[in-house]
Amino acid sequence: MKKFKTGAAYHGNRMPSKVAADMHEMSMAEMDVVVHMFSHMDMERHSKAMAEIFKASEAEGLEVWVDNFGLWGEPGDKAHFLMYHPEAKAILGDGTAHPFKPCFNSPLYRKFTKDWIDKVGELGGKTIFWDEPNLPLKVVEGTDKFYTGCACPVCQKLFEEKFGKPMPMIADADVAKFRSDTIYDFHNYITEYSKSLGMNNVITLLPNQMERMYKNVGFENEIGVIDVSRICSIEHIDNIGTDPYWFGTPAFAPDGNPYEYVYNSTKAMVDVADKLGKDHNLWIQGYGAKAGREPEIYTATEAAFDAGARTLISWSYGGGESNNYRSENPEKTWMITKEAFKHAKAMDRAMLLEENRRKYKK
Repeated sequence: MKKFKTGAAYHGNRMPSKVAADMHEMSMAEMDVVVHMFSHMDMERHSKAMAEIFKASEAEGLEVWVDNFGLWGEPGDKAHFLMYHPEAKAILGDGTAHPFKPCFNSPLYRKFTKDWIDKVGELGGKTIFWDEPNLPLKVVEGTDKFYTGCACPVCQKLFEEKFGKPMPMIADADVAKFRSDTIYDFHNYITEYSKSLGMNNVITLLPNQMERMYKNVGFENEIGVIDVSRICSIEHIDNIGTDPYWFGTPAFAPDGNPYEYVYNSTKAMVDVADKLGKDHNLWIQGYGAKAGREPEIYTATEAAFDAGARTLISWSYGGGESNNYRSENPEKTWMITKEAFKHAKAMDRAMLLEENRRKYKK
């Protein structure tokens, strides 16, 4: 049986002595993975501390994943890259530059990402976590249409070479395909580079993208949805996942019961990962919980387990205490997260015991 793993994303603290105590706590909670943010700010100001933090985490037996937090604008901190290279900004079809998103086709941005990978390796990182890749969109006011994004000179040239016509500034089916190809090309390029340095590549994709792929829904008319099937198939990507968060999104758990939503999203992801022969990661929401709703984390964890997830990671450590989106009771949220993950591990051990009994008991 696949080893059952749990873990959490960790951010908001860059003091190695304090982090070491938190890594010990995670280890004592039977966790196996920690996802450390490594933003542009960390790269410029905290790299020495981050090297110590990676070592302290591994000393506690934790597998370290390094998150490209904010390098492509969101989610996470915003990179300083565009301050140095404003010419690499993503441009929308109405001519406006996106304030904090780079163009994935920009040679300057690709070089910056390679430099970031080099720094991760220099600090001892072994696994890179590519966090929710996405491209900009802007609604054409008063319509259900979108401006093309990115429509910078580099993208316009690539589009015309591929489709034999000028890029339309209002997104159509060809623009949708170009967007998907852009995400694929970037990740194929950049994960090939990190893999050449001996690193593993992990990616998580939004649940609506994963479910559309699982259900084989066409993407030709889904301007705002990236076709992730090719991304998941990239040979340099070892592990794929999704993050069905429900707190703050009532449509996903209208009765306060996230089981169905988390189960369906997890099942889609696990089946795709199994089909491709890749490992997987499933994220359980551990932030933004209203007081009294923390037990829903048990339900979500059980749903993910029932759907086949065997790597469960919480966003984030301590109930998101260091963030504006923290839970109303971060301490209780974190306590329940640890209990829910321990319970899932107990269920996994019970399944292994039952399997051994069937196999060996006479």
